[in-house]
Amino acid sequence: MQKLVALFTALTLFVSLASAQRPQAALLRGPYLQAATPNSIVLRWRTDVLVRGIVHYGTDRSHLDHVTQDTVLVTEHKVKLENLTAGTRYYYMIGAFKDTLMNGPDNYFETLPASGTEILFRIAAVGDCGNNSVNQRSVRDALVNYLGGNYLNAWILLGDNAYGTGRDAEFQSNFFNIYKNTLLPKYPLYPTPGNHDYYDGDSSQEKVQHTHQVAYYQNFTMPINGEAGGVASHNPAYYSFDIGNVHFLSLDSYGIEEDKYRMSDTLGPQVEWVKKDLEAYGHRGWIIAYWHHPPYTMGSHNSDKTDELIAIRENFIRILERYGVDLILCGHSHDYERGRMIKGYYGMEADYSPKYELSHSSGLNDGSPNSSPYIKDSADGYQGTVYVVSGSAGQLGGKQTTWPHDALPYADVTHGGCGMLEIQGNRLDWKWICADGQIRDHFTMLRNVPPAKSKGKKNKVTQ
Repeated sequence: MQKLVALFTALTLFVSLASAQRPQAALLRGPYLQAATPNSIVLRWRTDVLVRGIVHYGTDRSHLDHVTQDTVLVTEHKVKLENLTAGTRYYYMIGAFKDTLMNGPDNYFETLPASGTEILFRIAAVGDCGNNSVNQRSVRDALVNYLGGNYLNAWILLGDNAYGTGRDAEFQSNFFNIYKNTLLPKYPLYPTPGNHDYYDGDSSQEKVQHTHQVAYYQNFTMPINGEAGGVASHNPAYYSFDIGNVHFLSLDSYGIEEDKYRMSDTLGPQVEWVKKDLEAYGHRGWIIAYWHHPPYTMGSHNSDKTDELIAIRENFIRILERYGVDLILCGHSHDYERGRMIKGYYGMEADYSPKYELSHSSGLNDGSPNSSPYIKDSADGYQGTVYVVSGSAGQLGGKQTTWPHDALPYADVTHGGCGMLEIQGNRLDWKWICADGQIRDHFTMLRNVPPAKSKGKKNKVTQ
């Protein structure tokens, strides 16, 4: 009996010591929201030690009655919450065993609305952001201040998300640390890669363009199986998703597929997928495509001289125009440039003329002369596209001698900023929010609404 008591005492002491010596996990990154759909979302975060991560969540912040957890010990946590209700706010707490890693009033998200829903959506577009600069923080703060108490349904990245070589440490210091207390915990994120995300100083750039073995692909989770809408791509380099009646395509303008194809090649797997995706979507709602390298720019890069930009303009964008894509968003040049609604222009800057404009309006829709909204009409297959370069959410400055590009007259190289899409039903509004809080450009686009008559001279952005 005494031996049993001694054994029990020793076992109790061992368990107690083991528990006391168990390292408490510390949160190194996150949480951040990935691959959001109407019925699921992926929460990601990083800890300093191997633990089983756990998420408590529910629609009542004081009663988190659902639990999902990792099944294995990891430091890189990817927990998918499923069977959620569309268009619903959920509160959450992340932890590890008995440790609470984060739990607070900003720990919440809203599932995407059901596909086709026509309510007001807000989506931010953040380009060339990750340089850990004063401008990056100011643009972030301006975006947060603009939102006020309104929810941001999603934010998209336009590439070059971590300067200068896209290493994991740079993602940590220049991206995750910058947005950790504001955007990351409660707004779903859908990224796209830029050339700096492919540099990765530990490998040759040419090699990683083929293999995609860089921090960008390790740090983000994309909805590649069609779970968020669209045709499954089964490739994290490019994918699509729906937010209500808006269809997004996130594309890779720099990586190489099957060891030979880039986005600008019309026979590669990415372009074949783009065609299938747009065919399947038809014209059920708005269509917005985004990637890094712009077809037109005279900012810090010159679209008349850079091979990638020339190839995209000459070979690729005509495919998107054929399917009536409404808006194309890019970064790469560290300025802001925006054109009118155009179609069929694939040449050099000197080749541009008003004949490519389906509307000569500024699109400002603010009562100023010649500012009527751009109209997309089912009668002509919703033809006409507006091109925007917004690559100054971190990096800022640089312009060519011919800046601004003739096709992009609404331009600013002085102020950093990011874009805001506000879409409700058949109306799309774009606003360029600058680091000082000012909105220095905007336009409105409508579907199947007769254009208002407007006369007068074109408007220019205030510099």
